[in-house]
Amino acid sequence: MAKLRCNRAYLPDAPFPESLHVTQDLDAIMGGKTLLIAVPLQHMRAAVAALNHNDRTPLVACCKGIELSTGLGPTGVLEATVPNATAAILTGPSFAADIAIGRPTALTLACKDASVGADLQSRLTTPTLRLYRTTDTIGAEMGGALKNVMAIACGAVIGAGLGDSARAATMTRGFAEMQRIGRIMGARTDTLAGLSGLGDLALTCTSDLSRNYRLGVSLGRGEVFDPKITVEGAATAQAMSGIARQKGIDTPITDIVCRLVEGSTTVKDAIDSLMTRPLKEE
Repeated sequence: MAKLRCNRAYLPDAPFPESLHVTQDLDAIMGGKTLLIAVPLQHMRAAVAALNHNDRTPLVACCKGIELSTGLGPTGVLEATVPNATAAILTGPSFAADIAIGRPTALTLACKDASVGADLQSRLTTPTLRLYRTTDTIGAEMGGALKNVMAIACGAVIGAGLGDSARAATMTRGFAEMQRIGRIMGARTDTLAGLSGLGDLALTCTSDLSRNYRLGVSLGRGEVFDPKITVEGAATAQAMSGIARQKGIDTPITDIVCRLVEGSTTVKDAIDSLMTRPLKEE
């Protein structure tokens, strides 16, 4: 990447700006105004623990999901690993390929410290990236994590040939499930209805650029999915299904996605299970 001035493996059409430098020296990245942590959540704890972080430089998580071993979201992992740092999360409807070439979008910047959040919002906003801030880190994390689970479900619906109407129903009931989980976990409903929840849900449940959606399509078709591709919704479904059982939350879609990625059910049996649930009011 240092030589080619681009990430040929993932973003070959997005040359690095002159101000971006590539380094393997972790000490060289410390001491700045902000540190963006853009690694998959299940590996973030180890990555952050390797940093020589001894000041209050804000750490901004740029990943989504729930840690399998602890049930924590991204800011929870950061706070547990680097207690003296201020943790934040940047999340919402965005594909890396779009942001890298300057296509416009809007994201949520969530930080419990309102003043730090306002500062981060000001410094990280660009002409093509508009940030909205909130102090509801739980809501932002829940929205970003759970929408990936619903994207897998929607992909499975399309992969199985069940059509767009079934996908729309899955998205809608999936959003209701996200709200139900979010309320119990302490999220605000307006956060889940915003960019980090509903906005991201709409994007990832309808686009082939979504890794989670593509995994679902593969499951629906009975195909093998490339294991080298990071799909955070698979681990999130497993983690959230266990948490939901402990807290008594009704999560039929999450539970089915969990069984699908574990290989303990088929798409046909999953659909039959959902369609034969007791009838109720919306």
